[in-house]
Amino acid sequence: AFKAAVLIQQWYRRYVARLEMRRRCTWRIFQSIEYSCEQDQIKLHNFFSYLMDQFTPSSSKERDFISRMFISGESYKEAELEKYCDYESISVPDSYTGPRLTFPLLPDHATALLEAFKQKQQLHARYVLHLLHETRKHLKQLPNISHVSTCYSEEVTVCGDLHGQLDDLFLIFYKNGLPSPSKSYVFNGDFVDRGKQSLEILIILFAFLLIYPKEVHLNRGNHEDHVVNLRYGFTKEVTQKYKVHGKKILRMFQNVFCWLPLATLIDQKVLVIHGGISDTTDLDMLEKIQRDKYISVLRMKKGMEPNRRAETQDMNGESRAEADAAGTKAAPRTSLQPQAAQAPSTANRTEFSRWVRQTAQEQIDTCRRLVDISESESSTCSSMASLKDVDELGWTHQEEWKQILDILWSDPVPQEGCSANTVRGGGCYFGPDVTEKILEKYNLQFLIRSHECKQEGYEFCHNRKVLTIFSASNYYEIGSNRGAYVKLGPDLIPHFVQYQANKTAHTLTMTQRQGVLVALISRVEESAFRALREKLFAHTSALISAFKAYDKDNTGRITLSNWAMAVESVLRLGLPWRMLRPQLVRSTEDGMLEYKSWLDDLAMEQRSQEHIQSSLLEVIYRNKSNLETIFRIIDKDHSGLISFEEFQQTWKLFSSHMNIEVTDDGINDLVRSIDFNKDGNIDFNEFLEAFRLVKQCQ
Repeated sequence: AFKAAVLIQQWYRRYVARLEMRRRCTWRIFQSIEYSCEQDQIKLHNFFSYLMDQFTPSSSKERDFISRMFISGESYKEAELEKYCDYESISVPDSYTGPRLTFPLLPDHATALLEAFKQKQQLHARYVLHLLHETRKHLKQLPNISHVSTCYSEEVTVCGDLHGQLDDLFLIFYKNGLPSPSKSYVFNGDFVDRGKQSLEILIILFAFLLIYPKEVHLNRGNHEDHVVNLRYGFTKEVTQKYKVHGKKILRMFQNVFCWLPLATLIDQKVLVIHGGISDTTDLDMLEKIQRDKYISVLRMKKGMEPNRRAETQDMNGESRAEADAAGTKAAPRTSLQPQAAQAPSTANRTEFSRWVRQTAQEQIDTCRRLVDISESESSTCSSMASLKDVDELGWTHQEEWKQILDILWSDPVPQEGCSANTVRGGGCYFGPDVTEKILEKYNLQFLIRSHECKQEGYEFCHNRKVLTIFSASNYYEIGSNRGAYVKLGPDLIPHFVQYQANKTAHTLTMTQRQGVLVALISRVEESAFRALREKLFAHTSALISAFKAYDKDNTGRITLSNWAMAVESVLRLGLPWRMLRPQLVRSTEDGMLEYKSWLDDLAMEQRSQEHIQSSLLEVIYRNKSNLETIFRIIDKDHSGLISFEEFQQTWKLFSSHMNIEVTDDGINDLVRSIDFNKDGNIDFNEFLEAFRLVKQCQ
């Protein structure tokens, strides 16, 4: 009997270990794909900046279009913003049954909002705008670094990313209690995007901020950025929920986001920031930065006046005035677009496109060097010589911008030193030595940050000096992770509360929960591998080239080891491909893979979901996120539609990037042919269809 018990125990431990291995592999897949998408976002932004500098408009109309496309409404002055987003001109009909707000807000108003959102009600646009006006007014009075003391409340609760998951916020309030004079909260950024209820989360947090200004503190995250919102869902959410006044509401959110504080200090001993630090993080500088200048951290504002820029030397060492006198048109240099090789004429589209793709990575690398996050210098992210050079060029906000970029985008790593965050594409990787340096410099005990999803909702690193807290449970898929928040008392010892927003799990027995766990892991695993197969399919052409490099005799077969190396060389996700292989590739007796038939199987799987020509579907899968982001940038009024003229001008810009040779007459014919409902505008579905048609014409 004893031997049988030991044997059963061994079987059970192996079973649990296999489940854990499956869970960890699934986690790696989700996280790698997520960070890859963030890197794509920054590359797309760099391409926008690059086009802004290198594309030569052929007419004043084209020049105006480019300006409208790339320049946000950041120049709204105080009075203009108040007038444009005037809530008093919006009437509330008698038929409206949702909550009604009067200012100053009272606790009953916040309770009414919570109950209304639980019932799926929507706050009227007038009250949303009024709330944003009052929130903005309050935030403008706050310092860049908020200060919280446990002397005035029993404890301080710190919450991490929520990402539009309202059920998690409800669960936090249910478990921990609503904000009150004795219940202080710090919400550490990334309230929006990805989830479907970002708007409701912001309304609730802003309401509590106004009711309890000394007890509720909000930090800015990297997703409180209108450029990021274009890609990850918040812009779309607002315009869908508020079709009439959505543009005004978005404009106000953009302005409110840039006024959010950058960090919070608890008892002068615990620093709470969204992303992390670098070896050049300077809290004294952060306290003095004019934070509202940075509506988007992905676009650094120039520190020079136009007349000073005109006197700055151009890329070839000549002043702009000298270049103009010589009859050459000097391309303007932005802070994110450093010196590039001489561009071929945009008249030759094929040559120009080839040059764009060839220099894209060089541009990004040079940008990193300009902001002192060179990949080659793993020991440090900064170089005073480089900063001095930048200052001589006149980019006076370079250091300030880098400070904000680092605290919003950086991640901790086990390795010593500080290096460029190549996975996300922005911020730094900082090691334990950097953490020790900053903590010692400012006499801090430890650092609390968010920014990364953790399976248990929290994680310590750097000798327990860095704590990551993440509050959005089921982030990748139902069952993928727990959410958590941390409570700090006067002793500053962290106490964690974990949870999972799942309505059914609370009523199950232990045996039932074990069965649910296995089912959840299988479901999450299936979802992860489906996403991974889509990623593989989207890079079919590049994979074929990589496979052929190993298939010297053109047999159509490669070893499974070479398959793993080829896949990583294309996708660069850092995944354990040999371990994942059984889920992706059918087992073979001789250890060889017929890669063409494998890719055909991937294509068949995707075509079963989308009845489109395989080569076109590959392009759609690879570019859909970028296309939607581009569409929303063009759609300046957020109506979900773009005009014929905007579409025509856009294709002139992006046909070069996509290596598509289309004449002006061809574009005009295309515009007329894809307006399927003949309403004189193009919606997003028609936009995607246009992309497919043009690819077919290549």
